Amino acid sequence: MRDLKIGIKPLAESNKEMAALFDQFDKGVFPEQPIERVYFHDFKTLLQYITPKRLVLLEVLHATGAMSVNALAKLLKRSYANVHEDVRVLESVGLIERDSFKRICVPWNEIDTTLKLAV
Repeated sequence: MRDLKIGIKPLAESNKEMAALFDQFDKGVFPEQPIERVYFHDFKTLLQYITPKRLVLLEVLHATGAMSVNALAKLLKRSYANVHEDVRVLESVGLIERDSFKRICVPWNEIDTTLKLAV
């Protein structure tokens, strides 16, 4: 299991950070442990992706382990179509992954979210 950082960062700032990382790589300097992150360009966008129901989905899936979307929908007592859509969205931003058996899982021990009140 790994850790994930989620934050809000304007695109220009994200690009600067990526450029700095590439400069370090070019110099042969690599982090001891890769830092996996997901950035949203504003708080409103973050809330569009991580809704209360999706957060519950992440918590339940993390607690129970890898399973099919159908099994998760039954466990959550939600419609398959709605859970499937939530899984699709969460998978698109890297919060959910698939294992070698194509089951969905949450590969994170911890999701650390930072919200700056002023930019």
